[in-house]
Amino acid sequence: MKTPYFTVKNIIQITGITKRALHYYDKTDLLKPSKVEDNGYRYYDQEALGNLQMILLFKEMNFSLKDIAAMMQLSKEEQKDILREHRSTLVQRKQKLETIIHQLDEYVDGTDISHLNLFDDSPILPIQEQYESEAKFIYGDTEKYQEFEANVSQLSVEEQEKAYQQFSVNMEQVFRELAKHQDLSPASGEVQELVGEWKSCLEQFMVCDIEILRCIAEAYTTDRRYAGYFDQFGDEDFLSFLYEAIMVYVKGGGRPLNPVS
Repeated sequence: MKTPYFTVKNIIQITGITKRALHYYDKTDLLKPSKVEDNGYRYYDQEALGNLQMILLFKEMNFSLKDIAAMMQLSKEEQKDILREHRSTLVQRKQKLETIIHQLDEYVDGTDISHLNLFDDSPILPIQEQYESEAKFIYGDTEKYQEFEANVSQLSVEEQEKAYQQFSVNMEQVFRELAKHQDLSPASGEVQELVGEWKSCLEQFMVCDIEILRCIAEAYTTDRRYAGYFDQFGDEDFLSFLYEAIMVYVKGGGRPLNPVS
């Protein structure tokens, strides 16, 4: 029985590989034709076809062509050892993708970026830590920030995490209550009382004077990152309402300014 040879066209029809890829494998010595005629036509025997199928399998498993070239020089058992290790890598990647999908869903559903855990297994710092570093960079030389750091440093890591979580919950509760009163004047007694609760939340870590409250209110409206956070509490006018309410509080020196019902 004569050894069957396949043309490039045959190989393409059998495997689905492109002509360009097949020629590239030839050029890089990953898969050479079994023979080349004088007219330049390439032919592949069944062994070459089998090798190509292994190459395509490894490529689908996300190995690089460089790694595949090395693997093709190994025995079947040695290849299987590498595949077992590769499986563990793929499982880890799968878990990471599942986390990304979950965090993506959370973000689309309205969770603020600071509450996402997307960078837990990454050299990139979590968003919350990035915020803290940014705040230290901007306000680190101020007396109030140093007061904040001194108070936080007295807590253990576990106590800090618990305090931050409770702070986040308390702030969200205040913002949700403020959103319920959005139909009232920012200067109304009910709204100003809630702004006072907001200030109390901030003072969990430091005493907030009028200037600090003003700066925070300005940051809410000028830093676009806050827009996505506040979208979860009210309509598109909520942030403006909150800013006006805080400014009324500030102008009143920490008390409602001409409160109206």
